[in-house]
Amino acid sequence: MSGQKGKTGDVHLVGAGPGDPELLTLRAARLIAGADAVVHDRLVSAEVLALAPPRARMIPVGKAAGHHSVPQERINEILAELALEGLDVVRLKGGDPFLFGRGSEEAAYLRARGIAVDVCPGITSAQGAAAETGVPLTHRGLATGVHYVTGHRQGGAPLDLDWQGLADRMTTLVVYMGAANIAEIAFHLMAAGRPGATPVLAVSGATTRAGRRHRSRLDRIGLEMRLDPLPSPVLFIIGEVVRLAEAAGDGAMAQLADAAIAGAAAPAVAARSEG
Repeated sequence: MSGQKGKTGDVHLVGAGPGDPELLTLRAARLIAGADAVVHDRLVSAEVLALAPPRARMIPVGKAAGHHSVPQERINEILAELALEGLDVVRLKGGDPFLFGRGSEEAAYLRARGIAVDVCPGITSAQGAAAETGVPLTHRGLATGVHYVTGHRQGGAPLDLDWQGLADRMTTLVVYMGAANIAEIAFHLMAAGRPGATPVLAVSGATTRAGRRHRSRLDRIGLEMRLDPLPSPVLFIIGEVVRLAEAAGDGAMAQLADAAIAGAAAPAVAARSEG
């Protein structure tokens, strides 16, 4: 619908999925196609944005690691302002709006101002990465549960996670936005009893053409990501289920880590950076 004077519009918090536009839900596609305004994150693909009608206002509010181009408080205000104009608003987020997407904060802000909000779930990055790489998040005999955690804290705050609980060998750990802190995360997990040989799969750009992945282990992943980081955001799957992964790289980063441990990596890394 188009904006109507005196009528408050609705806001739809819509999950755009992990990246591949074919993983968008039918309901999400319908809501985008009928929107008067689309307020979208950085990671939403151009193919998904193209589903919006020509009349729709397209408002980017993207966030990158360590840099928020539009503060969350302002995003809340933008959504309210558009709805109060009588517009049908789609707030389009990568993955699912209620999994590390701050969707609940936006919903609470809008409902407190009498603005109707509904949520359209999306396939999460973890689900997309698991399907794409052949890593089941649970598997009989290997993992009876899954923990989703964020590896990012605003303002450099410490990671106050339940390390003992996360060290359970029968639980798969999925770390969102953890690239900057993966070495610290691995250290705490091992200190809590998770074996250093625990398999780790790092996935960047899950389900997209630009996607990359690297298979490692807990006692190596921090060094390997420092030597050759994947483009952010990076998702980490930690646990025995990673042993079931399809081929996930040629091991070049693991060789770099071996050389670094032996004290011989610095010249190799320096030579590569000069090339």
